[in-house]
Amino acid sequence: MPDVPDVPDVPDVIAIDGGNSKTEVLVVSRSGQVLGQSRGPGASPQNVGVAACVAALEELVLQALPGPPAPWAKPFAVHTSAYLAGLDFPREEEALYAALVARGWSDTLTVGNDTLALLRAGSSDGTGVAVVCGAGINGAGVGPDGKIHRFPALGRISGDWGGGFRLGEEALWWAARAEDGRGPGTALRAAVADHFGAETLFEVIQRLHFGEIERSSIHGLCPLLFRVAAAGDQVAQEVVTRFAEEVGTLVAVILRRLELTTSAPEVILGGGVLTGVGAVVIGDIERRCLKVAPRAVVRVVDVNPVVGAALFGLDTLGSPAASMAALKAATQRL
Repeated sequence: MPDVPDVPDVPDVIAIDGGNSKTEVLVVSRSGQVLGQSRGPGASPQNVGVAACVAALEELVLQALPGPPAPWAKPFAVHTSAYLAGLDFPREEEALYAALVARGWSDTLTVGNDTLALLRAGSSDGTGVAVVCGAGINGAGVGPDGKIHRFPALGRISGDWGGGFRLGEEALWWAARAEDGRGPGTALRAAVADHFGAETLFEVIQRLHFGEIERSSIHGLCPLLFRVAAAGDQVAQEVVTRFAEEVGTLVAVILRRLELTTSAPEVILGGGVLTGVGAVVIGDIERRCLKVAPRAVVRVVDVNPVVGAALFGLDTLGSPAASMAALKAATQRL
């Protein structure tokens, strides 16, 4: 554990979880008390660049710091724990680390990929496997020996399938093919049209083409896909089954690479898609995981991943287990 200086009169930990669609900040005391929090849009350095990312993060940090919004003197805290989407390679971590060091928020700093924060938030000790599915999908694992296995998570170029936007595209794709006869009939056809307030899929396609519907809104079709599947539509069910298979594959590869198949690893599922799919889909994913590691414990995370970033910070400060428990108790469904 690195030496942590004793900085008086400032909070202990600034914790950051930055996804593609949202960013959360917690300011936490060494005893696990939440002193402040803030939330804003996604600020992944892959999407907005390092400089814009850091500027957005600092604005959220200032909002979260306790007390009046008058100018804070630096350092803001003893330690900063920042876990963001888009930190998929060492050079990306190094670039963000250098930029945050230059800001001088704290005397010590750790940065990492946001999937690791999800694992720390949902597991008992930070080991096991985590799969996050929000706008994109990613998986990571940490073995008892500290060995880490991760994926690049760069979309199709790195072999990914199953993020929320891609699932929304699948719903639209099958609906369009049902409309023009190239595919089987599906309730997605009417459901997608209704979602956009249109009478036909052809109208939706035109409006997307001419920019009258934002392409980003396709992500909103993801919950619709799961609802239509749950109502019994075969086409939607096949897409959802493929999704469960993809999550199970991510978990299986990590379990095997970290040699966790014969132990009782914790498998943590999180992100907006996985926290909203319901018990049937989670049960399907669990069955697939147990085929690889029969003693695995599969659960959906019950706190936001930013709590994992905060727990990492408390780890660095050497806080006791009671502080960790206090923080998790205070942030259930934060």
